[in-house]
Formats: sequence, structure tokens, C-alpha cells
Amino acid sequence: MKQLRGIFVLLALLVSVNIVAKPKIRIIATGGTIAGVSQSSTSSSYSAGQVGIQTLIDAVPQMLYLADVSGEQLVNIGSQDMNNEVWLKLAKRINQLLNEEGFDGVVVTHGTDTMEETAYFLNLTVKSDKPVVLAGSMRPSTAISADGPANLYNAVAAAVSPAVKGMGVLCCMNNQLLDAKTVIKTHTIDCDTFEGGPSGIIGYIYNGEAHMLQTPNNAHTTKSEFDVTNLERLPNVGIVYGYANASPLPMQAFVDAKFDGIVLAGVGDGNFYKDVFDVAVKAQQSGIQIVRSSRCPTGPTCLNSEVDDAKYHFVASLDLNPQKARVLLMLALTKTHDWTQIQELFKKY
Repeated sequence: MKQLRGIFVLLALLVSVNIVAKPKIRIIATGGTIAGVSQSSTSSSYSAGQVGIQTLIDAVPQMLYLADVSGEQLVNIGSQDMNNEVWLKLAKRINQLLNEEGFDGVVVTHGTDTMEETAYFLNLTVKSDKPVVLAGSMRPSTAISADGPANLYNAVAAAVSPAVKGMGVLCCMNNQLLDAKTVIKTHTIDCDTFEGGPSGIIGYIYNGEAHMLQTPNNAHTTKSEFDVTNLERLPNVGIVYGYANASPLPMQAFVDAKFDGIVLAGVGDGNFYKDVFDVAVKAQQSGIQIVRSSRCPTGPTCLNSEVDDAKYHFVASLDLNPQKARVLLMLALTKTHDWTQIQELFKKY
């Protein structure tokens, strides 16, 4: 009997140690479709950001086998309403959780519309090599076969994985892990909307485990020189879309509003329509930094290719699409207004 009692005590201790040893994961909720509610389980009409974080956690109890999971509600919005203020608040909070409060990883629930921008911003401003994983969904929480619970479970599985440490900020959607720099949303409604661009996915989740396929080759997180600790606002940067016979009015409006920078979602290799080009040259001369990107979904915007960037002091976005070029330009302008230094930052990040 004493032997049996001793075995039970030992088992209890082992269970206790196992519980204590579970990684501490904090889920920061920002809203989005994953927290959305539809009119019916088959309706495509829904309101984003309606469900609170604890409800999301309670809907996926399997996460608790992977980690000591807790949550907090930062905001509850559709990601079309994501803004600079929330980005700064989110980055500062993640840094606090990972560097001061002892959490082993952070999962951010987020709408898919601007997920790639938030991921890239965090990739440049989080100061930890611990996993930070964004998860969302294309179907609201009340839909038949809602994809949110599986994406959230997989994101937690990624956040507890030693293989994900040091990989920078990732997005976890549709069983795939995607690098913050290359991830793009490619379809308006399909669950399989996120892709990794020319480099493909960085890894995947299978049976609750992360399997990594490659390592990001750009500087990020602990290798990033951008620090938002004391930043209260970000520079104003807008995007102008290029097209045939484009009006110069949008570019001129940003100039008149004294924006700090303008990104052109240009045609082809970041080309301007002639009337827009004239305004861009004057804007650059007045101290507003112009970055050339492309409306093409893939391919680089090359330096000094079809446009003489050295002559006009334009910056080429290289591998960044317009929305991510805007993110990097905002952060770059917190450090320098020298176009050559900004171009070097685009090469690095």
C-alpha cells in the first residue's frame, strides 16, 4: 500500500511539473473576421470584431494541452480600421510581454485585410527572438466550417515550437506559416488566400507541430534597428496608385497636406504617368521622400532601372509591395531623411 501511495505521489508530482513547464503564451486579440458574427451560419454577411478573446480561447480548449494560454483584448476592430496608433500600442505591448513579463510567445488574432502590414511592422519593431504569430480567418466564428479555431490552434502550436524561435514574426493561416516580409493576401474570399510570394511558405503545421522549410534572409526583430519604445506617432506616408492616364491630383493632395513620404504603386517596374512624375519630382525636391513600388503582385521594383533614382533621389522599394514599402518608409523616416540611407534600409529589411 505504501508503495502504491508513493507511485501516486510521484505521478502527481510529474503531472504538476508538466503543467508548470508548459510554455506561457499570451493571445492578444485585435478583432477581425476570426471574432466576427454572421447573420446565419451560411451567410457571407457578417460584422467583424464582435467576439471577445475569452470566447475565442474557450472555443479551442485543445490549445490548453500545448501551453498555458491567456488572453487580452487590445482592440476589437475590423482590420480595415487598423491604424498607426494600434500598431505602436501592439508592438510596445508585445515587447513588454516577451521581455518583462516572462511570456514564451505571443499570438495576435487579426483581420486578414491588413494582416500582412501589421506582421511586417511587428517584424521590424519586436525586440525578441521568441515566437510572434498572427492568426485570423476568412470565415466568421459563426459560419459552417469556420477556419478561425484551427488557425488559432495552429498559431499556438507554432508559438510553443523551438523551431519557430528566431524566425521573426509569422502569419499562420490554412495550416501554413508565412514570413512577415513576403506574405501577401491574394484572394478576396478564399480560405487559401495567403501566399509567400516567390519564396513560398516558410513552414507548416501538422498534427500540432511546426515544420520549418526555410529561414528568412532579411533582418528582423532583434536584428532590426527600429525602436518604437518612445515613439508616440509615426510619420505620415501615403500611397498613390498608378494607372493609364493617371491624375496627378492624389499625389498633389499628399504634397499639399505636407505628408512626410509618398509611395507610388506604379505600373510595371514602378513607373509613373508623366503628369504624376512631374509632381513627384517637385515633392522630392521639397523634402517629401518618394518611394517607387509596383502594383504588380510579384517581382521587384529595381533601383535605377527604368527610372533614374540617383538623379531624382527616389527610393526603389525592391522586394516590398506598396503597403509594406509604406510601413518601412514610416519607420525609416524616424531615423533619417537622407534618401541614400533610406535606400540602404530597403536593401536590408
